[in-house]
Amino acid sequence: MYSDPIADMLTRIRNANRVFKEHVDIPSSKLKRDIAKVLKSEGFIRDHKYIEDGKQGILRIYLKYYGEHNRLSHVIKGIERVSHTGRRIYHKNKHLPRVMGGLGIAILTTSRGVMSDKEARNQGLGGEILAKVW
Repeated sequence: MYSDPIADMLTRIRNANRVFKEHVDIPSSKLKRDIAKVLKSEGFIRDHKYIEDGKQGILRIYLKYYGEHNRLSHVIKGIERVSHTGRRIYHKNKHLPRVMGGLGIAILTTSRGVMSDKEARNQGLGGEILAKVW
């Protein structure tokens, strides 16, 4: 049993990305599906889908690469957990971090759901920073 399911999800994505896997399967939850939606809308993954397995379900994330077949490059250069179970990190709208000078995103939970830092700035929201992706 793992104590931080979001950190487990990010680690599975990071590991599969390093070895150029086509997809990665993760035990599903609503928060993980919302994070996958943000990753897709920001262009970091190709797609995601929910697979019913009679238990909690499986979230299949299809990873994205660019370049030719023999010279593939990663779209996700780095992904890290910011807020942990024992140490939550919250920021107001004006103090949201800019990841890699705006080239990456911060994924955060707000009162209106899970969204990227760019979307939260546009809506004037702050919240808990879950992860950074670049």
